[in-house]
Amino acid sequence: MKNKIIISTMFLLAALDVNAQKVSVDNNVINVGQVLYRVPVKAEFKLKNKGSRSLHIENVEVSCGCTTADYPKTVGGGKKFVVSAEYDAQTLGHFQKMLCVYSNGSKKPVILTIKGVVVSELKSFSGEYTYKLGDLKSDVHNVEFDNVNVGDSPKQKIYILNTSEETAEPVFMHLPNYLGVEIFPAKIAPHHTGVAVLSLDSKKLHDFGLTQTEIYLGFAPGDKVADEKLITVSSVLLPAFQNLTAKEVANAPKIKLSTDVLDLGSFKGKNKLKGEIEIKNVGKSVLEIRNLQMFTMGLEVALNKTKIEPGQSAKLKISAYAEQIKNIRSKPRVLMITNDPSMGKVTIEIKVKK
Repeated sequence: MKNKIIISTMFLLAALDVNAQKVSVDNNVINVGQVLYRVPVKAEFKLKNKGSRSLHIENVEVSCGCTTADYPKTVGGGKKFVVSAEYDAQTLGHFQKMLCVYSNGSKKPVILTIKGVVVSELKSFSGEYTYKLGDLKSDVHNVEFDNVNVGDSPKQKIYILNTSEETAEPVFMHLPNYLGVEIFPAKIAPHHTGVAVLSLDSKKLHDFGLTQTEIYLGFAPGDKVADEKLITVSSVLLPAFQNLTAKEVANAPKIKLSTDVLDLGSFKGKNKLKGEIEIKNVGKSVLEIRNLQMFTMGLEVALNKTKIEPGQSAKLKISAYAEQIKNIRSKPRVLMITNDPSMGKVTIEIKVKK
């Protein structure tokens, strides 16, 4: 019963404003990633006494008997210090343990959290770390959240290798509000690996179709943004057709393309290549091309009409430009968002020889 009271108190205190405290924390949540069953794991929280007077740590309360804490009793003014937490994993599955650091720096405690997942055996990534991002390497440099419906919260993994002789604390910079990230473990030893899990909140995407952004993988907090650390993230939000009646589906428009792979040939001495695709409506109501976007630079499109009557066609002209195409990081593609329930998203692959 006592442990339940402590846990409830901790969650209440975690929601309080801690800006007035004279103790700062580099990172008050540490994710230790995978932990072997019955193998204790340790996390070190870096803190600082922001005041000019000595800080006296009165106590560090933990949320359960399976977690212990080690900490200095007194810290000089302006000095940094470490609070260590050790979790003895007694049960399998995800865990989140909290510590309350009580001191004379504030009436409110500093809340620290260690979390991870206890497993019976460690699982490792068997692929290749192809892309160099500063002192880190990853298996991808382009992440795609494809076929996302409103309300979905898909996740994508980025596997990371620390190629340096120093411990990495990977951090993602320039994350938009619709992306979240967790890194397992929070610290990656030299020549060891970890995984970053990107999560997408589709409710924060405002437009159907393609949304793209650029994020940067830093070696540690305070790292600087650089082109070599760039990872592109794309997401495609689909229109909602789930609530259509059987009659509406039967009378819906239906798109038919002359091809979904357009081969424009070779640039060889040319700066521009051109091609054309016929879009036909073989359904029973008006087909609407609601959005027309390019996944990459170097492409230009022109559509002669966005509303196509049943039995009618439209022409989609596509041009590719050599100077821009040669520098792209992914395959050139064109995206269409339509009101065809069976093909709300249409992707056209563009083939060129550079």
